[in-house]
Amino acid sequence: MLPKLPPPLASSVLAVLLAGAPGARALTGVCPDGSIFIVQSASDIPCKKAKRIEPHEVPPVRPENLPRPYLWEVHREKLDQNNPYNLVDRAEQMRKLGATSDPSEAPSPSGALASRGATPPPVSSAPPPAPAKPLPPSAQIGLTDGELRDLFYLVELSQEHVPATFTSPTQGGAEGMRVSFAYSQAFEQRLRAATTPRGNALLFSVQSAAPGQFQPNFTFVQGHTTFTPRREDPSQLGVLQGHAGAQNAKDLALGYVVLPPEIEIAKPIDVYWNDSRLAATFRP
Repeated sequence: MLPKLPPPLASSVLAVLLAGAPGARALTGVCPDGSIFIVQSASDIPCKKAKRIEPHEVPPVRPENLPRPYLWEVHREKLDQNNPYNLVDRAEQMRKLGATSDPSEAPSPSGALASRGATPPPVSSAPPPAPAKPLPPSAQIGLTDGELRDLFYLVELSQEHVPATFTSPTQGGAEGMRVSFAYSQAFEQRLRAATTPRGNALLFSVQSAAPGQFQPNFTFVQGHTTFTPRREDPSQLGVLQGHAGAQNAKDLALGYVVLPPEIEIAKPIDVYWNDSRLAATFRP
């Protein structure tokens, strides 16, 4: 009987044995119970209804422990226009386009491709959304200073039954910044009275116990839907009180995020801020 080896060493020995077997090709797959196998032949597969996969496509054993969801990373890699895999076809299209044009002709500022009958390389993109009515400042929404203060307290009190808080430590390890999220139906109704948000609106509060930087680099993930609000678009994200950027000790800020209709606040949502993640159901 062979001695039991540590997992990293066992994996290395297995790789060497498989590489040394002439003509041998390992079969890799996943069983219904989530276990992963590497065998020499189909008769050695330890389970029924196994899913055969290539070795480089083996999913992580504990995806819930990753800093970002595994499926989201795969989705982002597929859509990333800077991924070299996606650049191959686009580069070839650009070469063909350049070969059909006359280098002696200087391109006109507009319509140069259409005038030669050339077709620009196709770029996959979603149809432009309907223009959203800009969200007005808090004063135009009708929020008084007292109502803004009440919304801030609402976010903090909501953490007791729907915890959704990020904390950022200082260099000494103490809590330096706290960012909390909550859903307020009352605020959403006020928002709808002033504009036409696409989906549900979440409030977020920022409390700084020490000087630091706050940027609303939020990403929301639910199923196959990933949403990162654009900070320059007030129909997606805005600050009602305070500001983003450099924060002094005891600074407070209050803002909102308007989610797309595809994300339901009655179902679990993964929220990311910088390198941190939390999961919450904002309307249980």
